[in-house]
Amino acid sequence: MKPIYSVSLLCLILMGNISLAVAQQHDTIVVDGSKVQTRYLQPGVNRYLVYFKMGKDSSRIDFQFWSRKVDFLSYQGREAIGITQEWEDNKTIVHKVYSVCDKKTFAPLLHESWWASRGTTKADFISKQFFMQDTLLSNTDTARLKKNILQAFHAALDQNVLNWHLDLETFPILPYKDNVTFMINFYDPGFPAPKLQAYTVSGSAQLEGVNNQKIDCWLLKHGSPNNNETFWISKKTHEVLKLEQQFGSKYRYKIKLGYSI
Repeated sequence: MKPIYSVSLLCLILMGNISLAVAQQHDTIVVDGSKVQTRYLQPGVNRYLVYFKMGKDSSRIDFQFWSRKVDFLSYQGREAIGITQEWEDNKTIVHKVYSVCDKKTFAPLLHESWWASRGTTKADFISKQFFMQDTLLSNTDTARLKKNILQAFHAALDQNVLNWHLDLETFPILPYKDNVTFMINFYDPGFPAPKLQAYTVSGSAQLEGVNNQKIDCWLLKHGSPNNNETFWISKKTHEVLKLEQQFGSKYRYKIKLGYSI
């Protein structure tokens, strides 16, 4: 298997996420359906604690719990992976989403989303239809928001994309090795058009788990000068164990819980 592909200088310049100097020091893998390793996804429920800090040493605020359930299923005659998400704060459920992806390529097939503040959307990648508040969007819609959402969806249909709303399930299926940059054409249905994102394996580190267990991890970095993310990916299981995101002086964290009721 030879998963290394070159990326044009123009693409790197347009990305703005990594410098040319850094890119020249790394192998680059353009992620598509032939590169992913969906065997690393296991059926079951994963839960994450999500919170913010207004400074590195500040107290933790704005807690949420994210539940993410992975199922293997048959969808419209093909083997697929279903992922159900539920996000809750200390008072109520704020977000629900159900996504279906092809089991082999992880290409999106369906994405149904509800936000407490925004209502519902549905992106059907097989029928090539997009719904907002249960209403089918069409090229005759004149409202700017609807036009932009539909144009972005149509752009995604013409490209090889992965669902950015499933980043915590996408990172486990990447072919990790030292000094590699993954170029991922991410698209979050209902949001702007697909865009290549650069995620770079910057090294290794250890996290301490239950009973002082030392967990070897890949460090996966992504971002820009004012918004930097570092993911800790278990080398053994490929699961995402931690995110530290810094934007200005603020921080956001996602921590995978070892167990939950």
